[in-house]
Amino acid sequence: MIKYIRIFSLISYSLIMLMGSMIPIPFIFWLGFTVFDFGNIDQLFAFLGITGIVLNVMKFKYDVAISILSIILMITAVASRLIYVSVEALNYPAFTIPFYTFITTQILLVFLKLRIKANHMS
Repeated sequence: MIKYIRIFSLISYSLIMLMGSMIPIPFIFWLGFTVFDFGNIDQLFAFLGITGIVLNVMKFKYDVAISILSIILMITAVASRLIYVSVEALNYPAFTIPFYTFITTQILLVFLKLRIKANHMS
């Protein structure tokens, strides 16, 4: 079950739409293009977002701590976009629905991992 929630969460993160000058683009494309945009401060945030995705997919001994770190890194990449636009400019369903779905599923994953860890300890 955790595997499916994780996949759903990553898909929703990837489908967060950022409004471009003409059309919205999926956030995963922004991350992919910006990570190779050398000399741009957004490159750092794109790298952090991709690092968060990689950490989310990999398995670690301290799974809960890595999951929380992954969430923070991924949200940092989204938050960097908030610097350039007003919050009102991001109040459209193609941004809010995937973003809140990502947040909700990531929090659910952390709680499920904590519950599994607690069951293994007792």
